[in-house]
Amino acid sequence: MGIRSSLSKPFAAYIAKQQRKWSMQPEKAQEKILHYLIEKGKQTQFGKDHHFKDIRTYEDFREAVPVRDYEGLSHYVQDILRGKSDVLWKGKPAYFAKTSGTTSGTKYIPITKESIPNHINSARNALLSYVHESGQSDFLDGKLIFLSGSPTLDQKAGIPTGRLSGLVNHHVPAYLRTNQLPSYETNCIEDWEQKLDKIVDETIQQDMTLISGIPPWVQMYFEWIIERTGRPVGEVFPNFSVFVYGGVNFAPYRKKIFESIGRQVASIETYPASEGFIAYQDSQREEGLLLLQDSGIFFEFIPADEYHSDNPRRLSIHEVELGINYALVINSNAGLWGYSIGDTVKFVSKHPHRLLVTGRIKHFISAFGEHVIGEEVEKAMQLTCEQYPETEIVEFTVAPQVNPESGLPLHEWYVEFSQKPHDLEGFEKQLNLHLQKLNTYYDDLISGNILRGLEVVPLKNNAFREYMKSQGKLGGQNKVPRLANDRKIADSLTEFIAK
Repeated sequence: MGIRSSLSKPFAAYIAKQQRKWSMQPEKAQEKILHYLIEKGKQTQFGKDHHFKDIRTYEDFREAVPVRDYEGLSHYVQDILRGKSDVLWKGKPAYFAKTSGTTSGTKYIPITKESIPNHINSARNALLSYVHESGQSDFLDGKLIFLSGSPTLDQKAGIPTGRLSGLVNHHVPAYLRTNQLPSYETNCIEDWEQKLDKIVDETIQQDMTLISGIPPWVQMYFEWIIERTGRPVGEVFPNFSVFVYGGVNFAPYRKKIFESIGRQVASIETYPASEGFIAYQDSQREEGLLLLQDSGIFFEFIPADEYHSDNPRRLSIHEVELGINYALVINSNAGLWGYSIGDTVKFVSKHPHRLLVTGRIKHFISAFGEHVIGEEVEKAMQLTCEQYPETEIVEFTVAPQVNPESGLPLHEWYVEFSQKPHDLEGFEKQLNLHLQKLNTYYDDLISGNILRGLEVVPLKNNAFREYMKSQGKLGGQNKVPRLANDRKIADSLTEFIAK
């Protein structure tokens, strides 16, 4: 056992003890965070505009601070970009995390000196939670790779700016840097395929023990390893034992990932976002991700079916219920106030509060009032693939077809198979039945002959890879939206339909 793995165990025990303390008293932890945020925000422009000096309770805060998305806060960000200080948080941000917006183009999410530990320590604590529960720590002595965006930073108004994964790379603890791959020079390569080729060069002879990244891009890395060596990843890296992932639901990728490895390895799910590190898997035995309620973020929750209403309820942690879809709202020491990050979550336990990420509030299909969400299409696909175990899926997305050439409207599922089901028609029928069971509105529309059953549209090999490349979004933290209420993605995929 090396020095890293030896030292990690007592530290992991300490982190687990602290974690138990705040996770069993979430109301107390969140109340403390809220008072801290309000006190720090009083002297900011935002705090003055929203009368923070008069806020005494959460009810006061809720009345004073409306829920906004990025567009609603963008004029404050623009003030920062014009050189102003003390706008959303004291001073100026340490960084801007650059990400793509839907209606505003590029978004610049502030990251402050105070919010950096939320991103760094949370990633560390996810690993330490695994060490403490499993007793396994040898992986810390081998080589670790975090497939991420480039750490090269630009400047906006004198503030270093880049992708979150690239920013975080500058704060990897010193004790991990010596066994971190790829090299800084390789990580700076912008073209994903060139970068991946160099990553394979640098890692193929190394003792890789931990691999981390968004599943579709990790799968691409695995495919290149297998193509280069002719062996499963688990044979190339015999000590590979921990896979860390986040960003998308793992279920559609699980089978292919583990087949590429050739054996099972421990997996740790994380929920990082540019706006903050929200949750991580603290247990291999329990379902869900632990909501990080003691890390500079005060959380609010809006029932997803009320989100677009005139007066939706805003709930604090002690008001949430199990099994309900909530839109997630954060208030943080990055200077984000009443900020709707666009994700929906569902709690599977309380005390400790563990959740599942169920989709995006803007990613749904409701062309006829069915309001099908990401969780439902992914679950339907998972259940159908279990019935057709020979099936292997690379990626898929779903869109409505309101004006088909003939017949009733329908949902079209654009699917890239690496192994098709032996009976595509039967697969399609079962997929439709599962979606009907998961969504009563969709079932009513099918039963009432408003919609006809869904259609699976098989795509050529590498279809999604080529599509993402054409959009300039190959690799890094980019991911394919699981579904949309329009046909922008679907229409772009028609050139990749398998004949």
